[in-house]
Amino acid sequence: MLISLSSSSLLPSPSSSLPRFSNSKLPILESSSLKPKTTHFFKPLSSSLCYSSNLNSHSKTPLFTGCPLGKRLDFRSWAVSGFDLGNFESVLEAVGVLTAIIVVHESGHFLAAYLQGIHVSKFAVGFGPILAKFNARNVEYSIRAFPLGGFVGFPDNDPESDIPVDDENLLKNRPILDRTIVISAGVIANIIFAYAIILAQVLSVGLPVQEAFPGVLVPEVRAFSAASRDGLLPGDVILAVNGANLPKTGPNAVSEVVDVIKSSPNKNVLLKVERGERNFEIGVTPDESFDGTGKIGVQLSNNVKITKVIAKNIFEAFNFAGEEFWGLSSNVVDSLKQTFSNFSQSASKVSGPVAIIAVGAEVARSNIDGLYQFAAVLNINLAVINLLPLPALDGGSLAFILIEAARGGRKLPLEIEQRIMSSGIVLVITLGFFLIVRDTLNLDFIKDML
Repeated sequence: MLISLSSSSLLPSPSSSLPRFSNSKLPILESSSLKPKTTHFFKPLSSSLCYSSNLNSHSKTPLFTGCPLGKRLDFRSWAVSGFDLGNFESVLEAVGVLTAIIVVHESGHFLAAYLQGIHVSKFAVGFGPILAKFNARNVEYSIRAFPLGGFVGFPDNDPESDIPVDDENLLKNRPILDRTIVISAGVIANIIFAYAIILAQVLSVGLPVQEAFPGVLVPEVRAFSAASRDGLLPGDVILAVNGANLPKTGPNAVSEVVDVIKSSPNKNVLLKVERGERNFEIGVTPDESFDGTGKIGVQLSNNVKITKVIAKNIFEAFNFAGEEFWGLSSNVVDSLKQTFSNFSQSASKVSGPVAIIAVGAEVARSNIDGLYQFAAVLNINLAVINLLPLPALDGGSLAFILIEAARGGRKLPLEIEQRIMSSGIVLVITLGFFLIVRDTLNLDFIKDML
């Protein structure tokens, strides 16, 4: 399952974005010899998380933009120079959200097949060695070692299966429409789940809206950091950096501060700070990170005041949820466009499950509103990415079906399909492991050990 956390996914701005994981559901081989075995709808999990750079700072308050109700909370500026997993409870919440999204996606495929009477052999969360499993009604349910997504397995090409190869209830023998429903069901399940999450938020805690104020807020200052040493306090608002006033709000406010700090290791940076009713200047000297960039050990967020919009009745609740859903969906699509149109720069912002969990944990520590939005955007991200016509994605499987339909019902040769799908899956798994290693090395506690 791939997710792109790009600027506007979770965030509605070009500089921030959430993990986008794209699930793939191409049939792949579960055999070291690459001989046809069980058909899988494979969902690798990778994400493109857009952060604003950091001074060892993570933007803490999710903000949304472009909402007819007001400005939406939008996940802003997650630190690129280091992730902080924080306390264990918030990490578990983020893992729970991610796992639920994977299960919902795979359940969509599974139920679409099961309700049509199509044979299913496996339902797995994760890949690789099996950690736990049980069997029920000829289906093996398992949790696996590597949290890169999940898959639903079909016995279409499994030589160990007792099902005749010409059985009409094998997926490969079903009409094009039946197979299209099964392949599309994961995306549909994520879209429905995203809307349900937003509706639950509207009905339970209300939709957050924001009023913007000048400057960048400092929600947290780490003990013994450069910021703490030089007098910066939690709750301070940075109004200007080296004499340059910060914009009132928007994607560039936090990143401007981050960029100056990162480019100024061991150099004095003059900050104009608002503390209560007083405005004054503080000189901060960033410490040098292991990669040569500056850091001061703070969290940053846009300087906004959050209020709640509560629906007065069920009809208004559905209306608010619909507006929020479409707003978040447009942010995800815009972020995806930016990622592909400027891939050389955005490639470094692609992140895997470790970074997504780190962001989710940060959001969970911030407030419940952010966790709702985090879950909704991940679902939308997953749905959109999976529709791309690429190997190892649901869209890739749909592309094969479209080719089959255009050829008058004649499928591509099985060997060609398997080569294309296998190459895509190998690429996604390789990327996933690379991102896990890279993002793990970016965790703050790991960096402190290096």
